[in-house]
Amino acid sequence: MHFQYGQWRDNLIKQNMKFEDILKLFNQLLLFTNGDVNEALHWLTELDKQYKIFSDEFGFDDFLQKLKDEGYVEEQQGGIPVLTPKGEKKIRQDSLDEIFSSLKKSPSGLHETDHTGKGVERLSETKPYQFGDPPSNIDFMTTISNAMKHSKDDDIDLREDDFEVYEAEHLTSCATVLAIDISHSMILYGEDRITPAKKVALALTELILTRYPKDSLDVITFGDDAKQIDLEDIPYIQVGPYHTNTKEGLRLSRQILRKRRNQNKQIFMITDGKPSCIWEEGQLYKNPYGLDRKIVNQTLNEAAQCKKDGVLISTFMITDDPYLTRFVETLTQTNKGRAFYASLNDLGQYIFVDYIRNRRKNLR
Repeated sequence: MHFQYGQWRDNLIKQNMKFEDILKLFNQLLLFTNGDVNEALHWLTELDKQYKIFSDEFGFDDFLQKLKDEGYVEEQQGGIPVLTPKGEKKIRQDSLDEIFSSLKKSPSGLHETDHTGKGVERLSETKPYQFGDPPSNIDFMTTISNAMKHSKDDDIDLREDDFEVYEAEHLTSCATVLAIDISHSMILYGEDRITPAKKVALALTELILTRYPKDSLDVITFGDDAKQIDLEDIPYIQVGPYHTNTKEGLRLSRQILRKRRNQNKQIFMITDGKPSCIWEEGQLYKNPYGLDRKIVNQTLNEAAQCKKDGVLISTFMITDDPYLTRFVETLTQTNKGRAFYASLNDLGQYIFVDYIRNRRKNLR
């Protein structure tokens, strides 16, 4: 096999970096900087020094100005740039596009199906009528239009194959809580685990808001304690000097889901460590070494209560720590839920495939 090399032309690389390309890179940097626009812009200039992202025709100042003109960034008092709601939505959309793009390329075939089913959620698309399709779903305008194509004069020759019906999705509503571990180990040992977790949370948020508006999604973080956060605050999640209070994360998730009236209820828990603390009589009892029987038993009791409430727990382990694996195996048996070991690159694929499958059937 022979290759013929030509002259390197740097201007071709510059031509490829349009505003949308740089914006996607900028949004990635925002996840790493916890939504700090100034820091992300600084990283962008550093990358430009090495890879020549900007060109003479479209420089850094042009990019920053267009961010403001397009409404992705605005300046607060003092000239500090911050994300706007439109900018936050763009990050969610980019995360969703990236994850679904990887799903379509998955060699294991884990991607959205092209088929739809019978149900009450009518879609705008139509299909030829088949025996068993409900008459209420007939698209009369398209049906008559089909008949007119072969009718003569003023007589409408309506045939069976003229009928078109609206497609419909077979859906059951689903309430999901995404519980994200923010203990210190999520950034230890030079491995960033929190950024992929945030990316999944952003993508899942955008999926539900745009595709499944009758579903609900709540997000919590758990470290020493657990806290519910607004969906708009996902880009700004930060890891702290915390232990892993898995029990409190499950308890708060279950409390949130108890208020939801959706037919299906589930918790997606992303974690990289075994439970290492619990609250006991107002004091934080912690043991970061091994599997503490007291901590484990109380956490498993919470998982059993989730099962009693009809809440399925899917745990996504992003390390292969043996203590974590042992604990999650026991938790999964207790809750009759699911457990996945996912690499940081595959985390989104696992969560989205599981979410889409779960919401199409009754989990009970």
